[in-house]
Amino acid sequence: MTNDNEVLNRFLVEVFNKILKAERENITKSGYEDLSIQELHVIEAVCLGQDEGKNTAKDISKHLGIVPGTLTASVKILVKKGYLIRSPDKTDKRVVHIRTTGKGDRANREHKNFHEEMVNGILQTLNSEETEILIQTLGNIREFFKIAEK
Repeated sequence: MTNDNEVLNRFLVEVFNKILKAERENITKSGYEDLSIQELHVIEAVCLGQDEGKNTAKDISKHLGIVPGTLTASVKILVKKGYLIRSPDKTDKRVVHIRTTGKGDRANREHKNFHEEMVNGILQTLNSEETEILIQTLGNIREFFKIAEK
């Protein structure tokens, strides 16, 4: 590996791990120590789905990039913990919508606040030109990992 490759590799690994650690600490500090980061991201996806009217298991699993069976297992646990509920569609009883409870909404707000503080902290260190370059570069990285929004 060239020096640039090593530096970039180290940076990506360290930043990824530090973000996960900071998220874990924030979850615990906020009183949601019964949630894993993955469960919190499921709650986040359910909230987004609710806002967009796309909150079936199929919609949410597609958004998360996981198979519906994996989502079903997570939803079952989150229903038991009181963060989510399942509700049948009013017109088609075969369709089940996944919704957050008040507890789920509060956990998502805490998580959203964490992300806002993280982004604001980063942006405070950059001028507008640096911000544009960072956003463009991160867009390129997103494309590389093929996680761009469709």
